[in-house]
Amino acid sequence: MAAARAHQADGTEGPGGEEAPRPFRQAVAALTAVRPRPEVRLDPLPPPRRLAPFAYALEASVEAEGEELADGRFVLLHDPEGQEAWRGTFRVVTLARADLEPEMAADPLLPEVTWSWLTGALETRAAVYAGEGGTVTRADSHSFGELAGRAARSEIEVRASWTPREGLGGAAAAHLAAWCDLLCQCAGLPPESGEGAAVVPLPQRRGPQPL
Repeated sequence: MAAARAHQADGTEGPGGEEAPRPFRQAVAALTAVRPRPEVRLDPLPPPRRLAPFAYALEASVEAEGEELADGRFVLLHDPEGQEAWRGTFRVVTLARADLEPEMAADPLLPEVTWSWLTGALETRAAVYAGEGGTVTRADSHSFGELAGRAARSEIEVRASWTPREGLGGAAAAHLAAWCDLLCQCAGLPPESGEGAAVVPLPQRRGPQPL
């Protein structure tokens, strides 16, 4: 029973116990083979079951110098029959969050620049996509009363989804790698040596400073 539950939790079984189609199994294999930069940790999550017949989910955190700088979720959905809203048989659904320094949160261009980080990362990774959509939200948290001593906090949250082009298979890795790039940029990490993504600068948030 435990082995069966584990098999279903990895997304390679449908709700009725049927084996997932080969294209989805190939995509999941590509996702599990992704090795992001050392600051990024990826762990499997129980996939959502109401959004599509087949799903695979990962949670991610970005840590540097003992501090968690960002976190998020990456979900790959698959419906062999396709869904009209997706305009395809696959859909990627993501969430990325990070704390911000006040001066960065106050930048009026923050939402547009953050969204450009995502689209730029997808293009740099050659992750072909369509039907992209999402929101960039910044929120401030202020404490009062007995909690008045706590410092004010600002957070950015990026919710985004897009449709990978047909024939995903091993190309799924590029979509996850691009999303990890976005998460690292939200965390304020400088690009790794050799990365080709164009970075639009904003005031640096807390965490490691660029060299």
